Amino acid sequence: MNSSILDQDSKIKMASTIGPVDTGIVGVLAEKFEEKTGISIEYEKAGTGKALNMAKTGCFDLVIVHAKALEEKFIAEGYGEERIAVMYNDFVIIGPASDPAQIQGLSLPEALEKIKNKGTKFISRGDMSGTHVKEMELWDNAGINPTGAWYVVWEGGAKGNSATLKYTDEQQAYTIIDRATYLSLKKDITIVPLVEGDDALLNFISVIPISSQKFPHVNKQLARDFIAFLTSEEGQTIIRDFKQDIYGEPLYFPNSDEWHKLKK
Repeated sequence: MNSSILDQDSKIKMASTIGPVDTGIVGVLAEKFEEKTGISIEYEKAGTGKALNMAKTGCFDLVIVHAKALEEKFIAEGYGEERIAVMYNDFVIIGPASDPAQIQGLSLPEALEKIKNKGTKFISRGDMSGTHVKEMELWDNAGINPTGAWYVVWEGGAKGNSATLKYTDEQQAYTIIDRATYLSLKKDITIVPLVEGDDALLNFISVIPISSQKFPHVNKQLARDFIAFLTSEEGQTIIRDFKQDIYGEPLYFPNSDEWHKLKK
């Protein structure tokens, strides 16, 4: 750690997508970084679209998000410096164990077509979060415009994936959710993953340092130090092992360039 860094405001401000905060991985990484460096991280959670808008105010040093198209637009507009890969997991289509739309084992387009044709209730976050952006991509790729009484845009969607999953379970409906959220709530719900394993369901999570050209006051060096930790072998190992002992499978997979170089 460069001693000149410690002369700056020794706090990093970060906006983050909701899921990694709710599962606890953001807190674990932030605590470990503070333990190593003495630098604290203050973070606020919001859906990816909102988190990026929050970061456009210049009040944050970096942002963790998961919607490539929105991230690229944010950078093109000059607010962020670059997308840096941190981790990934995947989304699943989840629904009642009885599977009234009979989608289990079908391809993604077939499953979405069946949900629409049978008019079985589907819950959408509808909030331009990374999960909602992914959901819209999947409908679009299947050539389906999801409208009708069966398609419910939940007014509580902005509360995040945990709240949305609980609501979907109460409604005994279908939705798209990230696997980490499902695993963390698995014991409390009865709905189950029915469609999974398609490459289109991969969920890539990136960190973007906020542009010091646009916002000269940002803690650029501290943000870069935290990013270096996130993408290092130590940070990536924490991500790989996070709660595997509890759930018996990974919640997240390491995905930094540094990690992939180490594993070659």
